[in-house]
Amino acid sequence: MKCVTYNIQYGLGQDGSYNLPRIAAEVAEADIIALQEVDRYWARSGMVDSPAVLAEHLPRHHWVYGANLDMDASLDDGTRIIARRKQFGTMILSRWPILSSRNHLLPKWGDRQFHSIQQGMLEAVIGTPLGPLRVYSAHLSHLCVATRMPQVDRIKQILAAAPSEGGAWCGGHPEPAAGWTEEAEPPMPRDVILMGDMNFTAQMPEYDALIGPVAPRYGRLTNRDGLLDAWVLAGHPEAEGKTLADTPARIDHCFVSAGLADRVAGVWVDDTAIGSDHLPVWTAFSAS
Repeated sequence: MKCVTYNIQYGLGQDGSYNLPRIAAEVAEADIIALQEVDRYWARSGMVDSPAVLAEHLPRHHWVYGANLDMDASLDDGTRIIARRKQFGTMILSRWPILSSRNHLLPKWGDRQFHSIQQGMLEAVIGTPLGPLRVYSAHLSHLCVATRMPQVDRIKQILAAAPSEGGAWCGGHPEPAAGWTEEAEPPMPRDVILMGDMNFTAQMPEYDALIGPVAPRYGRLTNRDGLLDAWVLAGHPEAEGKTLADTPARIDHCFVSAGLADRVAGVWVDDTAIGSDHLPVWTAFSAS
């Protein structure tokens, strides 16, 4: 199973052109795709419905979209209002069915002067050959450590609470004929793949908060119920790696729960991709 995370910068490539089909081609071989900075109906990107365009070019993938920033873009043609939303968010695509999905908004810093947008984390429960998995596509604040730490705290709360909350619906119903239980109860598995543009490196406090602290004597500590960095599990030094085209920093990540640690078979960055200012980060999982 191959997963990829890619901040697509709304389709704006390193050559200065908007090209969503190019984005789709760069990730087409992945089984599960986590995208960030996917927009709908922005003038800068041609007023297109980017999720629909990407889905059209990846026709064998199921998909869900989570709008974090959501504003009015409706049209009045003189006879009726055409309901349309200007949106910016994350997307998950999968070769296998997406059994359920939720979009989680993350804490936002309301700055008086500097640009600050609503960010979030999209959840998809996917029926993979490895069993049901929770997959997340997240995008954190670009401003600073202090604006990201509340987001990291919220992510940890969401990940920890989900199994006890159950699936999209759970439990029986006194009147089965009412239609509330038309399908099998959807799962909410414990194993997690969290991918996205975190806007922090492994040397920053947010990484410590999400993965675990560094002990002077023992090095990186990780919790048995916490997350692990797939990059490190694959044998790469924690401090190395580059996921931005023009900056030597690894800020796009794939984190996994401990139950998936032994299945991480490889992690690599596609430095040939030119569809965005970020580079796609790929993770391969073994079947056993």
